[in-house]
Amino acid sequence: MNQLHVVTGAGPVGWTVAEQLAAQGHSVRVLTRSGSGPEHPSIERRRVDIETGDLRAEFEGATAIYHCTHVAYEDTVWRAKLPMMERRVLDAAAGTVVVFPESLYAYGRIDGPIREDAPRNATHRKLGVRTQLLAARDAHATPTISVAASDFYGPKVLTAHMGDRVVPNVLEHKTIRVLANADLPHSFTYVPDFAAAMIAAAADRSLWNTFLHAPTVPAVTQREMIEIFSRAAGVETPKVGVLPVWMMRTLGIAPGPIKELGDTLYQFQYPFRLDSSRSEKILGIHPTPLEAGAAATIAWWKAKEHSSAA
Repeated sequence: MNQLHVVTGAGPVGWTVAEQLAAQGHSVRVLTRSGSGPEHPSIERRRVDIETGDLRAEFEGATAIYHCTHVAYEDTVWRAKLPMMERRVLDAAAGTVVVFPESLYAYGRIDGPIREDAPRNATHRKLGVRTQLLAARDAHATPTISVAASDFYGPKVLTAHMGDRVVPNVLEHKTIRVLANADLPHSFTYVPDFAAAMIAAAADRSLWNTFLHAPTVPAVTQREMIEIFSRAAGVETPKVGVLPVWMMRTLGIAPGPIKELGDTLYQFQYPFRLDSSRSEKILGIHPTPLEAGAAATIAWWKAKEHSSAA
């Protein structure tokens, strides 16, 4: 059945959600300030400012809304903008289910695998903002679903730990510096799996007003992830260095990107394992093997570079 689905934002998650919905035969409306988004006969791209636009008109007739808009990675910006943006979306949805891509920040540091039944009550800076957003969703009359992923990778993923700081350097055989420790297990979620979980959850009313984990393979180390990318690219693994914790903390005294990364440095100082087994059973979706995800990621980066050079 052809349904209208609305996606706010056209970053890697919103873009992939829109593509998957269109591939399933649905009509998709993508809302961004710039009017960007995938080019597809079933995808309508509209210029809309989520902070000021008339969202009720944009959401009218929608079966589901996927709120994938985000803002600058800064604590002050998150506090100033995200609660208001989410409230506007939930108010305008007027009962239509809203699906949120979520992080693992609200869990804070957990010893052992991160499972859905663990407390989500972190309070520190950006971690606390995520906790507040989850509470506001729970309190709102509009049904919501939050699907949480670990650091993600895949086509269209640029600003991520396994994005533009790693993949281009693999292809160019340049030294790569990772955070804190190259040899601790860390979970990485493949964006197409993340998008598929969001879509599947929206279609199942029994999952409304729940918190799920995106299907994610067992954790590997940052070094192993780079080795997997290298094999997918058919090149030797480049040298892997480390940005030590003491350096990050020293540089993070002043406001800026390093200070913001400091909020989640624990994820790379200690094992960081996402357990998605329960959500996988509920959704009927299994994660893409890392080798296949890496191959698709490398292919996308090569096509991107070829297009830029043309």
